[in-house]
Amino acid sequence: MSNIPTPEVTPDTPPVEINKFNWLKHAKNARKNPFVQARPTLTRESSRSELFSRENSSADLFQNSRLNLFESAPKPESTSYGQGLTFAAWHQRTKLEKVLLVTCCALMLMVVLTTSLLVSLETTPTEPAEKTEDHTLCLSGTCIYTASEVIKALDETKNPCEDFYEFACGGWIKNNPIPEGKSNWGIFSQIELQNQLIIKTAMGKVNTSDGGAEAKARVYYDACVDTNETIEKLGEKPLIGIIKRLGGWHILPNTLVKTQKWDLQKILQDVQNKYNLGGLFNWAVTEDDRNSTKHVIVLDQGGLNLPTRDNYLNKTAHKKVLDAYLDYMTRITVLLGANKTDARAQMSKVIQFETELANITTPSEDRRDEEGLYNPYTIRQWQKEAPFLNWSMFFNDAFKLVNRTISDDERIVVYAPEYFRNLTRVLRKFSKSEEDQRTLTSYMMWQVSRSLSTYLSKPFRDASKILRKALLGSEGTEESWRYCVTDTNNAIGFAVGAMFVREVFHVAAKTEGEIMIDNIRAAFKKNLKKLDWMDSETRDAAQSKADAITDMIGFPDYILDKGELDKQYGDLVVKPNEYFENNIAFNTFSLKHDLKKLDLPVNKTKWGMTPSTVNAYYTPTKNQIVFPAGILQAPFYDENNPKCVNYGAMGVVMGHELTHAFDDQGREYDRFGNLNQWWNNKTIAQFKNRASCIQRQYSTYSVEGQHLNGKQTLGENIADNGGLKASYHAYLEYTKRDARQNFTLPGLKYTHRQLFFISFAQVWCSAMTKESTKMQIEKDDHTVAKYRVIGPISNLPEFSNEFNCPLGSPMNPKHKCEVW
Repeated sequence: MSNIPTPEVTPDTPPVEINKFNWLKHAKNARKNPFVQARPTLTRESSRSELFSRENSSADLFQNSRLNLFESAPKPESTSYGQGLTFAAWHQRTKLEKVLLVTCCALMLMVVLTTSLLVSLETTPTEPAEKTEDHTLCLSGTCIYTASEVIKALDETKNPCEDFYEFACGGWIKNNPIPEGKSNWGIFSQIELQNQLIIKTAMGKVNTSDGGAEAKARVYYDACVDTNETIEKLGEKPLIGIIKRLGGWHILPNTLVKTQKWDLQKILQDVQNKYNLGGLFNWAVTEDDRNSTKHVIVLDQGGLNLPTRDNYLNKTAHKKVLDAYLDYMTRITVLLGANKTDARAQMSKVIQFETELANITTPSEDRRDEEGLYNPYTIRQWQKEAPFLNWSMFFNDAFKLVNRTISDDERIVVYAPEYFRNLTRVLRKFSKSEEDQRTLTSYMMWQVSRSLSTYLSKPFRDASKILRKALLGSEGTEESWRYCVTDTNNAIGFAVGAMFVREVFHVAAKTEGEIMIDNIRAAFKKNLKKLDWMDSETRDAAQSKADAITDMIGFPDYILDKGELDKQYGDLVVKPNEYFENNIAFNTFSLKHDLKKLDLPVNKTKWGMTPSTVNAYYTPTKNQIVFPAGILQAPFYDENNPKCVNYGAMGVVMGHELTHAFDDQGREYDRFGNLNQWWNNKTIAQFKNRASCIQRQYSTYSVEGQHLNGKQTLGENIADNGGLKASYHAYLEYTKRDARQNFTLPGLKYTHRQLFFISFAQVWCSAMTKESTKMQIEKDDHTVAKYRVIGPISNLPEFSNEFNCPLGSPMNPKHKCEVW
């Protein structure tokens, strides 16, 4: 199978290459990662919407099977908490330390707050709309810390009705410059760094002689950290061995085992089916969109190594990137033993070939119609559509790994049939001469070299810096242990998750999370009754779908059962000091796991995201929302914070994911997770009209002189708007029933309702390089952070009411867009 590269180029997450094992999460650009953007964004799992990040469908060069080339690690950079107590650190303090810290913080805060209040008398922003609230002052350690973080992030010289993002985040942006080596920095990055440290500490407690899943994770991690420098001593040898087994590469004479006839069928089968790497197209075994209880083989476009097709096609705007890409390719091949002049000439031809693929690749914004993407065939029928391969032979070669025979009557689904028809033409063009065949061979060998060179010595890892700099504005630097924590989590993530959960996760967060989701669901359903554009039958079906959404919080229970966890990774073999080979073993393990699913019913309780992940997602085929333990911590959630803070931050994440079930793609799936038209045609037309308003609105926004793509980001924008509204009304209903936690944070003059909106905005406080911003706009289906705040609040009258924003002011436009 092949990888589909993607960046959740969303909130804090750079693009990550996907292997067959997790490909579908990124398969249709439409299915993304929820609250993490490649830089903060929201997404959906299993392919469909993650809140913060989007794992998309076009190939990303910077990621190999699990590794993100962008920042040296697959995870996005989020802002670090900087000074102050972190959520995890606070709970690990001794009682005496807590008393002393609270006392010190209180004294320091008195100075800060006094100054802040005096200044506020001079520069008071728009007055609160109402102040008749319970003002019980909270002076706990948590409240003091939360208040100080809110105050530090604010810029009260800004008018909240003119630019609420600058008002809420101006102080944070001023005091948190992007660290050297990073391309973006935000709240998500902070939590990521914190979680990495927690995992490192937990990993150090694992006994590697145990032989179980957690021991395998520790062995894998230690091999990555490589304290005895085995990786450096081996140099290029591990990859050279793979290239030799694949028949050799003509620009590396030392790899040519024997002269053999060029055979596209064989090289594709070896690269995709033996090593689980990419090339030309993507395929995977995943849920059948029309019968979500079963699995099916899915084929899709793929094969690009830069983040977007525009990187190839708009040569003027992307000349810097293309030049850097060629330099990167040349450096890797020279390190493998090629002559520099020959290597550069050959890799230039590979770029020309990839440009041909870019020409036949459909842009992500044109792949939002789930019905249109679903094209079923038998293999016999498909053979006639794309005859460049013997598809029966190809699939049987893959499935022999699990002793499964694929007949010509096997049903498959193709997301991009036109791509494959055009690919047949392109391959015919590049098969006419020996020189053209060499170009194709070099393309496939580059797929292998690019993906696996990350697991080699430092010169190979450093080779990508020039490309990261061109794409993201930063070469990317990270302590090796942090990279290795992330890589281990990507490979053996549920074993890592078990360690993480035992260290920091509190059962109360799971219980409270369930209550919050139920309240937000109730608010969403209540709002459905008020929508005059829906017919009654569709509304009733939507209510049923909302009720049917299952939620999973924190972690899957089985990971704390050692026997069950060990069984999950029983077939994975990892060895000390063999980092490269461990990755080859993981790719095979992943492929085998994926192939076995074809004859198994879909497990609708299976998690698609590891517990320590700072993100959340919705899966349409499972009608399921998932919130890992990694995101259930400050500033998103703290059981000791006022409810307005928790609902403004974590509640909006929950509302976002729930709303994905009803965005422009999620709405095409019924309550059972099947692609099915369950809407009245007139209501569909009304929905599209309202969605087009959102699309036009966001297309008017611009950053660094570049307009956002309202069509590409439509699903995420609908979810952002609906999530904010649902969480806000859930919060209001909650306070009507129980006002006991409506306590006030010290030093803040804002009402609880205003603090809800401030908390919502401040999780998006972040900064990005110009290059990183450009790539997110071009690649990600999540809007840039500023407009994930401004877009939703400017459409919500309740916000303007709370901040007394005059009608016609920037945050209270006369014309508003509303879907849900």
